Amino acid sequence: MPTTSEKIIFYLRQKGHVTGAELADYLGITRQGLFKHLPKLISSGVIAKIGKPPQVFYFINTSLPVTHNINIPHNLTQQINKHFLIITPAGEKKEGMAGFVYWCEKNNLSYKKTAEEYNTTLQKYHAYKKNGLIDGMTKMKNTFPIVYLDRLFYVDFYSIERFGKTKLGQLLLYAKQSQNLQMMNEIISFVKPNVDAIIKKYYIDGIGFIPPTVKRERQLMRVLEKGLHENVRKISIIKIKTEVAVPQKTLTKLNDRIENARNTLVVNEEAHFKNILLIDDAVGSGATLNDIAKKIREKGICQGKIIGLSLTGSFKGFDVISEV
Repeated sequence: MPTTSEKIIFYLRQKGHVTGAELADYLGITRQGLFKHLPKLISSGVIAKIGKPPQVFYFINTSLPVTHNINIPHNLTQQINKHFLIITPAGEKKEGMAGFVYWCEKNNLSYKKTAEEYNTTLQKYHAYKKNGLIDGMTKMKNTFPIVYLDRLFYVDFYSIERFGKTKLGQLLLYAKQSQNLQMMNEIISFVKPNVDAIIKKYYIDGIGFIPPTVKRERQLMRVLEKGLHENVRKISIIKIKTEVAVPQKTLTKLNDRIENARNTLVVNEEAHFKNILLIDDAVGSGATLNDIAKKIREKGICQGKIIGLSLTGSFKGFDVISEV
C-alpha cells in the first residue's frame, strides 16, 4: 500500500504543476491533512512550489539535489550558505548551496573550482568592509568637485565581478520590482544593525529617507522607514511630481543626474539638528545624496555632520545600478 507521500509524488509526476486543493481531492483528505506531508517533501527537495497564496502550485523538483557529495570544503560551503542568493528566471528564490549548485549547473561549471573562485572574489570585495560597512567617500571625492557629505557608507556592493548581484543586491532588485513585502522585511533585518550602529556612533538626531521616483503601490523606502523603528526625528524630503517622471536610473550622464536631483528634490524642513543620517537604497553616482546634503547645508539646519548610508553601491561606475 503506497504511503500518502508516495501518492503525492506519483500524482505530481503524472500531472506536473498542481494546486493544493487538487492534491487534497485526489488523495481524499482535507487540506489540513495534506499540509502535514507537503513541508517534509519540500524540505527534502523531492518537490518544490511556486507562486503565493491563493495561487500556489506544487511540482516535482527537477533541480539537482544538494545533498549528494559535491566535494566542496566545509569552509567554502559556509561562505556560500551565508552569502549566495539567486532568483531564477521562473521567480524561485534559491539561497546558499541550493542556489550555488543551480547556478553552476546552469552554467556548466565545476562546483569545487567555482566555489574556490567565488570565495576569492568575496574576499577581494570584503576587504573594502570595515565594521560591516564600505566607505564610499573616495568615490564621491573622485566624482564631485565639492562633496557635502561628511561620510558615505554602503552596506554592500550591488554586484561583484563574474558572479553578478550580491545577496543584498538581489533582494533589493526583486523586492522593488515585485513589491515583495517579505523580501523588504528581509532587507530591513539585513541593514538594521548597520543603521543602529551609525546612529549611535555619530549621535544622529535627524534621519532622512530619499523618496522614490517610480510610482509603485508598495514603496521600499516607505517600508524601510517604518520597519527600522528608529527613535529619531524624521527630516522631510520631497520628490517633486513633474509632468514626466524621470528616474535617476534612466540617466547615463553624471550632469543629467545632478540636474535631476537639483530640480526635483526638496528639503522641506525648518527644524534644526546636530547630526543627520540620509538613507538611500542604491548609490550609483551619489548625485542624489550629495545634492540633498547640499540643500541641508544651505538651509542651515544641520550644525554637525551629514552621514550618507546606501543599502548598496557600485564598485566603480554608476551604470551598474541602472536597473534598480
